[in-house]
Amino acid sequence: MSLTGKAGLGGAVLVCILGAMSAGQTSAPADTKPKADIIFVHANVYTGVPANTPFASIERQEAIAVKGDRILAVGKTLDMDKFKGPQTRIVDLGGHFTMPGFNDAHLHLDDAGQTKLSVDVTGVKSLDELRSRVANKVRESRAGEWIMGSGWDETLWPVKVTPTRWDLDEVSDGHPVFLVRIDGHIAVANTRALQLGSVNLATRDPQGGHIDRNQSGEPTGILRETAQAAVLAVVPKPNHQQRRQGLELVLADLAAYGVTSCQDYSPTWEAFQIFEELEKEGKLTARVSEWLPFDEPVESLTMKRDSHPQSDLMLHTGMLKGFMDGSLGSHTAAMLEPYADDPKNSGLPRYDPVKLNEMTKERVLAGFQIGFHAIGDKGVQMALDAFSEAEKSAKEGHIKAANGGEDYRLRIEHAQVTTPAQIAQFKQLKVIASMQPNHLLTDMRWAQDRLGPKRAATAYAWLAFLNKGVGLAFGTDYPVEPVTPFRGLYAAVTRKSENGKQEYFLEQRITMDQAIAAYTQGSAFAEFEEKEKGKLVPGMLADFVVLDRDLTASSPEKILASKVLRTVVGGKTVYEAK
Repeated sequence: MSLTGKAGLGGAVLVCILGAMSAGQTSAPADTKPKADIIFVHANVYTGVPANTPFASIERQEAIAVKGDRILAVGKTLDMDKFKGPQTRIVDLGGHFTMPGFNDAHLHLDDAGQTKLSVDVTGVKSLDELRSRVANKVRESRAGEWIMGSGWDETLWPVKVTPTRWDLDEVSDGHPVFLVRIDGHIAVANTRALQLGSVNLATRDPQGGHIDRNQSGEPTGILRETAQAAVLAVVPKPNHQQRRQGLELVLADLAAYGVTSCQDYSPTWEAFQIFEELEKEGKLTARVSEWLPFDEPVESLTMKRDSHPQSDLMLHTGMLKGFMDGSLGSHTAAMLEPYADDPKNSGLPRYDPVKLNEMTKERVLAGFQIGFHAIGDKGVQMALDAFSEAEKSAKEGHIKAANGGEDYRLRIEHAQVTTPAQIAQFKQLKVIASMQPNHLLTDMRWAQDRLGPKRAATAYAWLAFLNKGVGLAFGTDYPVEPVTPFRGLYAAVTRKSENGKQEYFLEQRITMDQAIAAYTQGSAFAEFEEKEKGKLVPGMLADFVVLDRDLTASSPEKILASKVLRTVVGGKTVYEAK
């Protein structure tokens, strides 16, 4: 059977054979060529490799041959016959745009799973709507059962004021209620939940946290940053089956949106153990690099790292995740100067700098990669300073990085508010900027109010990072934002609201090729896996996604409507549109 039933799409042939040939051998006899398990033909393959032509920036091909979990060859459809054996399956992709699978460089799968199993208040347009959803959950719950939820955002409401415990008391019927804001950095608890968490008039603010109070000093129910811990400590934990159910639901979401790899922070170790279960059962449908909590003792971190093979390309532990500050939306991101709309507030740094620097050095010297959540410019500076000291000590001591070299690939997650001098320091220290462009779609409604025009102009500075030669990795921060990568791509190339009516400092826009690279190759580099994925070339993992449109040829507004037709991980289709 020939594979040339359709006309080719044109372009130079790129056919490479896996496996070393003997010295001096220029070609292999036809009968010794390895045969593919499956060949995907008649596609518009966006390889991720720069093209040697003035007509395209990225090389395009027509077909992908897969053997095992890796790409055997890419090239024209008519050149695939030589890789076809008696058992080879042929899949016709109908000319559709095919690109490397998305690698979400920053998300929270366990949080997303629990969100699916609790009260979802994402996008509610008023306090009354939030209260209504809580009341509905109360009616279907057992007496005294905790009502948990997340996703509220008071900036969407007519009266942009955070809810209080008394707002929830009126609809909770004695149930303890705890609702986390969309960014995860503040929450509102009702009176019963505060009582169970022993948060009262006499409770002091914890390090890196704040309890909002009224004029009488009574807690209002708003708990910022680490202040949430007192209530969370008494919330019943989901059982194993509930947690697994949530994780299975979010893995299905990832597959449906073309996410073939993800870098996850689910701080409970049980989540990783569930991923191990799913992998053993053949049900893990995305590659997971699981981050570990920076604050844990080095001995515990080492034990967890060594408990699962780092060579496992489907699942392994990755970097250590720490938090420098909070979020702009909650006014808890640590700023060098006060907030423009809250002049007495400069945010909430999470660490004493001396202690932070000591901990960072200890963990880098133990061979760990580190990524710090830092949104405000003060948080960013704390992270850069800690990295500078740690990297200097590691190099002086000839300590190897996580990949065995001296490339430590230290990361700052979010890096939303930065100065030009800080971006230069990113470059100097080779720090990766792990960013989520979709955040701008939410934040542009109020970012200038928070920052003032001068700081706002250098925020979310994707192009400034690229122009300085800083590595850029893209993700979504799911469930803080939806897991779809198309919102992030749209934001990166337009810096406009989804309805196109608002824009944010357009000079920081990047091209679609740059955005795709940050979401594939950049994310792979950020986890030391650029030799395994991020491009569609022979030898790489066969992870790719088939879309209903060519992202590089679509108008910006149509990017948001993109649909995934097929998601392939290791040569296996894990999602196919019906």
